Amino acid sequence: MPKILWINPVGTADYDQALQEWIDTAKHPDTQVDVVSLGRGPKHLEYHYYEALILTDVLHLVKRAEKEGYDAAIPGCFYDPGLREAREITDQIVVTAPAEASMLIASALGHRFSILVGRKKWIPKMHENVVNCGLKERLASFESVDLGVEDFQKDKTETERRLAEAAQRAIEEKLAEVIILGCGYQFGFYQVLQKKLGVPVIDAVVAALKHAEMGIELRKRFGWGHSKRYEYESPPTEEIKTWELPDQYPGMKGLWH
Repeated sequence: MPKILWINPVGTADYDQALQEWIDTAKHPDTQVDVVSLGRGPKHLEYHYYEALILTDVLHLVKRAEKEGYDAAIPGCFYDPGLREAREITDQIVVTAPAEASMLIASALGHRFSILVGRKKWIPKMHENVVNCGLKERLASFESVDLGVEDFQKDKTETERRLAEAAQRAIEEKLAEVIILGCGYQFGFYQVLQKKLGVPVIDAVVAALKHAEMGIELRKRFGWGHSKRYEYESPPTEEIKTWELPDQYPGMKGLWH
């Protein structure tokens, strides 16, 4: 049975159960997915400082998941926090994240895609992710709905209205052929929007989950995992020990032998 750890990279468990229930509707019947949040930290990552605060905990959770036998780990925020670093420190586990997964899927479904964000503040960071994925030319636009992360699930009718309006604008004015919901907390809206808009609407939670399931199969059947040649080359274990990093960072204890 494939095992996936979904990391909700915030210091609150408020949405863990709702995410678990949503993921359970989308996962393969044979897949086990465990949703966890952090024991400390901010309640959202809308600011670079907040993202920096959670990176250490996220990376050590991914490394621990590998040691505990998980087949994949997903840092579940559309900023894709720690994605490159997590791939660097692991050897056998599949690591994916919502933005990269959503964009790769969207680019196969249409010529250009638009990403619906909560606030304009998010756009520079998300644009960096688009560029890093090599998909800048496939991006039609970012569309803001002027909602914070914690607002999406509060008034679902209003959220749906704003998302539909922004998506329609992207389709008609920016010629987007695929819409990406650019926040994990926008889960649960894609079906009604897709029916209303007549174009594929990518739920970032589902996209990351399915990308992870595919990655697990590719690794197990064909041996296709993250290349360790250049960017994802792992730091030397002996160096980590010599520098006594596990003694300085308690979260590292037991992760490097």
